Amino acid sequence: MTTETSAPRVALATCSVLPHLDPDDAPLVRALDARGVAAEPAVWDDPDVDWSAFDAVVVRSTWDYSARRDEFVAWAARVPRILNTEAVLRWNTDKGYLRELEAAGVPVIPTLWLDPARNLSSRAIHTRLPAQGDFVIKPVVSAGAKDTGRYQAGEAHSRGLAIQHAKNLLVSGREVMVQPYVTSVDTAGETGLVFVDGEFSHAVRKNALLTGPHRPTRGLYQEEEMSPFTASEEQFDVARRALAVAAGAVGGGDVAGFLYARVDVVTGNDGGVVVIELELTEPSLFLSLAPGSLDRFADAIAARAAR
Repeated sequence: MTTETSAPRVALATCSVLPHLDPDDAPLVRALDARGVAAEPAVWDDPDVDWSAFDAVVVRSTWDYSARRDEFVAWAARVPRILNTEAVLRWNTDKGYLRELEAAGVPVIPTLWLDPARNLSSRAIHTRLPAQGDFVIKPVVSAGAKDTGRYQAGEAHSRGLAIQHAKNLLVSGREVMVQPYVTSVDTAGETGLVFVDGEFSHAVRKNALLTGPHRPTRGLYQEEEMSPFTASEEQFDVARRALAVAAGAVGGGDVAGFLYARVDVVTGNDGGVVVIELELTEPSLFLSLAPGSLDRFADAIAARAAR
């Protein structure tokens, strides 16, 4: 641990596919060094890493966790001074958190939940899918839009693919989400609002990812087309409300307890702003798109490492 004569040490947790970090996070090492903090990438499931040797462990590109969510959460519980905390990661790695946001009055995309324990037949799945419009199927535990597909309710072949997609996920023991596809994503995209220490840092725009049925994804995630964006007051309001609910759910009650957060919102089919995802685990923060954001994040990490 830190002494008066040694620099704080920080691990930037990543995965074995990106042992040197995602390119967007790599500049953190130099930025932290400039602040007197010795930072280094560390693969989260590497048994040779001594996590107790670090003054803080910041979860970054651990993007292979979704197939081993229980293992990932158990790892987080063993790591001293992990940021965000294990309680946050446990809560946020299951998209069932959307139920809590909705119950608290935060607008979210309407979601149908399919439980693998019910052993639903293909016919039962068919009767539960939307009768019209496009819709999305994805597992409750997922990252980077993997295992996610977009389907057309009124087109027989597409509906058949949707049933099979849902069935495959359920048979593998994964809970499934079914949501109407938000058509504004095709024109306006998604807005991601990034917060550091509970304070707004910057916003980005993400173009539509889902163009058709689920197909196996090469790599850890689907490639995203991002650009800087100016968020609206309504988007700010919804994002802050979502973070407040999350802070209450994990016991702290203060959004400043989150080292980092990204709230992804879209314009719903009724014209209002709705939350599509609340990212408190390992979100891309797109630091390269917002001048000053790298410094803000490095300052926040350095301050926590020195405590």
